Amino acid sequence: MHEGHRNRLKDRFLREGLDGFESHNVLELLLFYSIPQRDTNELAHLLINKFGSVSDVFDAPLEALMSVPGIKKHSAVLLKLIPEIARYYYSKAGETHEQFDNVDKIGKMLINKYVGVTDETVYLLLFDNKFKLLDCIKVYEGSVNSVHISPRKMIEPAIIKRASMVVLAHNHPGGVPIPSSEDINTTCVLKNAFDLVGITLLEHILVEQNKYVPLLLRSNGLLRQYPQVSGFYSGITQDFYSEE
Repeated sequence: MHEGHRNRLKDRFLREGLDGFESHNVLELLLFYSIPQRDTNELAHLLINKFGSVSDVFDAPLEALMSVPGIKKHSAVLLKLIPEIARYYYSKAGETHEQFDNVDKIGKMLINKYVGVTDETVYLLLFDNKFKLLDCIKVYEGSVNSVHISPRKMIEPAIIKRASMVVLAHNHPGGVPIPSSEDINTTCVLKNAFDLVGITLLEHILVEQNKYVPLLLRSNGLLRQYPQVSGFYSGITQDFYSEE
């Protein structure tokens, strides 16, 4: 009986995709691949009831997932793997552009980079003088401030890779994409440091879910020093000056 139900659910997915699935059906289908001999429908309902949504299930700590009766480490690891696979897929797909010659391309690529990331994470993107992405380096996990994000830690990889331009990025997990005073202060320090070694800090981009905010542009004069590159801020439609 279970095998027939599993085959029907798999065939439905192949015909329709996941758009018409209830939340518990998505988890039920996924758990087929870690729990081969048990009805996973009940487990899927338990997970949704405990955590609230599919995304909340994927974002839950491993230990919390394993506290649900019937979810062992094998299944918990599979659940934790899904957002990581999504993040990896979208970040690599976003890096196929030959040139990131405006802030919108970079912002959209970074939104993909942060899919499934639940801790505050700092990336440094390195570009040559034709806006080709040389590297994307995770430099820190934790709060963004001038104590942890030292200029030396940023400048050394940029010099090693012979980058002409860099973009700093970090996220506000579970928050709003509004920069803090510490974000602004750290950007000032790093911008001045990169200027001293002849490398342009193009932007410091703040990401939260499907939104991004370029801090240098949004600072409205406090930090704004447009790079000498025509059109870098072209194509922006969102008002980044507003507090909303």
